[in-house]
Amino acid sequence: MLSFDSPLVMGILNLTPDSFYDGGVYNNVENALIQTQKMISEGADIIDIGGMSSRPGAEIISKHKELDRIKEVFLKIRQNFPEVLISIDTVHSNVAEFCLENDADFINDISSSSIDPELIKVVSKYQCPYVLMHMQNLPENMQDQPSYENVTMDVLKYFINKLSELKAKNIHNVIIDVGFGFGKTVDQNFQLLSELSVFKVLEKPILLGVSRKSSISKLLNIQKEDTLPATTALHLKALENGANILRVHDVREAKQAIKLYQQFN
Repeated sequence: MLSFDSPLVMGILNLTPDSFYDGGVYNNVENALIQTQKMISEGADIIDIGGMSSRPGAEIISKHKELDRIKEVFLKIRQNFPEVLISIDTVHSNVAEFCLENDADFINDISSSSIDPELIKVVSKYQCPYVLMHMQNLPENMQDQPSYENVTMDVLKYFINKLSELKAKNIHNVIIDVGFGFGKTVDQNFQLLSELSVFKVLEKPILLGVSRKSSISKLLNIQKEDTLPATTALHLKALENGANILRVHDVREAKQAIKLYQQFN
């Protein structure tokens, strides 16, 4: 279903009131459909729909609340844009199952099933692609003094163990995400990005989500609204280091970065 002959762009659609960058902007059907159309017209390969903020300090919401937030919008997007690939950003098995039953394409799980172990059973049942992300602790406390011996090696060992567990459960179609901004300091985030090619040893596609993250604004001492140029610079670095999917708020600029990268490769 997914070809990685060329890097892909995953457009973010947050149906939340409190996401760090665009919370409350697209949390109604009309605005969500307009934004989806915009991202598709700009070249998005995947639309990633999420109903729960995972910004630092955010709490895990109930499965019922999350499904209520995304259900109508997801069904409308699936109906109006039948050809686009849809990813569901969730940690809850019931949300995943509802969406997969209604033709979602894959699951993007920040928790690696640590919050709801039943999620893995759903992924195995539908044999859908699964984004496996690294996060130290939970969003509500992940930035409370994150600690690693060596962040790259620690995250690599984590993936080796998790991929072995998933293989034992007949889950092989896995995409890895090192979790930029999820339980890491600014320096640790940039170390992971600079050493991203290390994760090629896992022989899995790599997704990277650096778009407008606070590590950028903290390093440059700018507001999140001003982080697009720096985000684009990091996208070029990510592509050079092996990223296969860029998860972004700004699709047009990410597609431009890919075109520039391909001009030299």
